[in-house]
Amino acid sequence: MILMKNQIIKLAGVAIACAVVSACDAEFDNPISGNTGDSGTADLSKFVTIGDSITAGYADGALYLAGQENSYPAILAQQFAVVGGDANFTQPLVSDNLGGLLAGGNQITDNRLVLDLTDPTSPSPVNLTGTPTTEVIGSGLNGTAFSNMGVPGAKSFHLGAPGYGDPAGILLGLSNPFFTRFASDPATATMIGDAAVQAPSFFVLWIGNNDVLSYATTGGVGTDQLGNTDYTFASYGSNDITDPIAFGIVYSGLVGALTANPAAQGVLVNIPDVSTLPYFTTVPYNAIPLDQATADYLNSNPNTIAYNAGLQAAVGVAPGFTQEEADARTINFVAGQNAPIIEDETLTNIGAPLIRQATANDLIILPVSGYLGTENANAVDVTPPAGLPWGLGTPLTDGDVLIPSEIAAIDTARAAFNTTIQAAADADANLILVDSAAIMQEISTTGIDYGTGAINADYATGGAFSLDGVHPTARGYAVVANRIIDAINTGFNASIPAVNPGDYTTIFVQ
Repeated sequence: MILMKNQIIKLAGVAIACAVVSACDAEFDNPISGNTGDSGTADLSKFVTIGDSITAGYADGALYLAGQENSYPAILAQQFAVVGGDANFTQPLVSDNLGGLLAGGNQITDNRLVLDLTDPTSPSPVNLTGTPTTEVIGSGLNGTAFSNMGVPGAKSFHLGAPGYGDPAGILLGLSNPFFTRFASDPATATMIGDAAVQAPSFFVLWIGNNDVLSYATTGGVGTDQLGNTDYTFASYGSNDITDPIAFGIVYSGLVGALTANPAAQGVLVNIPDVSTLPYFTTVPYNAIPLDQATADYLNSNPNTIAYNAGLQAAVGVAPGFTQEEADARTINFVAGQNAPIIEDETLTNIGAPLIRQATANDLIILPVSGYLGTENANAVDVTPPAGLPWGLGTPLTDGDVLIPSEIAAIDTARAAFNTTIQAAADADANLILVDSAAIMQEISTTGIDYGTGAINADYATGGAFSLDGVHPTARGYAVVANRIIDAINTGFNASIPAVNPGDYTTIFVQ
């Protein structure tokens, strides 16, 4: 997933200081342990990876040099080289550690995030200042193919789309500037074509995250394209969920292209549950603290009273409107932690605003922490009570929250995608599956102990995820690389050495 716009995130009451949190690191030096081993039956002589931002090494809301150098493919390639594998693994490295992109000299993506500790009681991710130097048009990287074909923002059907790197389509949203940088021919090349032409003896294919994730990170404002097998730019919006049948057709073609040589071996990686990512778990559903006096004020506001009374009056009168729904939509604040008011388009339309307070079944996205409880001076309040902040007077919008119906649509599609990926691995003895869904679930629930330390999914302090809340840190990528190595060692009777994740950085501070 590519997060093109970063919003300021305030973590009120969370003190994070590098003196006490080992996850903080301002250095870029990440040595890799050097051990001997054996490649077993794996042919690692030509190694290629293809996928999205996870494969590219994206982190902290941007693609920057240190992130690429510590991508999971780069870690794998270095460990493969220890056992005689491909020593010429190449990546389309960007020009700096700021992370922003230029197109024709104009900046088109944000610089990466770092943690601002100016106020240690309320640390906030901020974009690094400075002018980036990575130009996507005329980069000098075109005309060849790279071993790491990870492109931030890519969905499954983008991999076979001619012109996905065409500079003429960048501003129209018809191409991808990250691929423009290094497509062998920006106007005509495809990602899968540039990968397959290298005839990899061993590959990793990890694609499909964005087929649900772009919908999820935007709070479900896209469309669930169930039933639409016309997977083109014209029929699919950037935030839509890909139809599972379309995904299956596309995925089969991608695997077929990479295994045109029957001897080719590879790893297929499945799609994790979005609810395991800090982007969806950091802001609790009951995030607003109120004292009794404020709660009483909110509840006694005439607009609140009128709204609640209108709900009760509609029971048994408005078609399909039940007492159960009226109770669920009733606004009531209490002393202690409170759920914000949110929009919910699935509620029965009785002529009143389609709003309710959030429940534990909703997922509030990470950027909301930057404005929840603050006044939206430019908004016209349409909910009780007027003139009060986001979540109290101004409801969180559809794009701020994943409601249960949207979560169900994501889960249904993801499960179907993973069934397709599993079937592809099962159908070819030269392919193995790596269950990233299980890895991310483990990080989210118990954390992963890697021997010299541990990581978990706590935002900023857990060590696994970067400041965008979606992409791993270098340490997180190292853990993922080790799990892939474990699977290769088991599946191909190899003994490729792992790395020490503790040697890799996590978040960065300014």
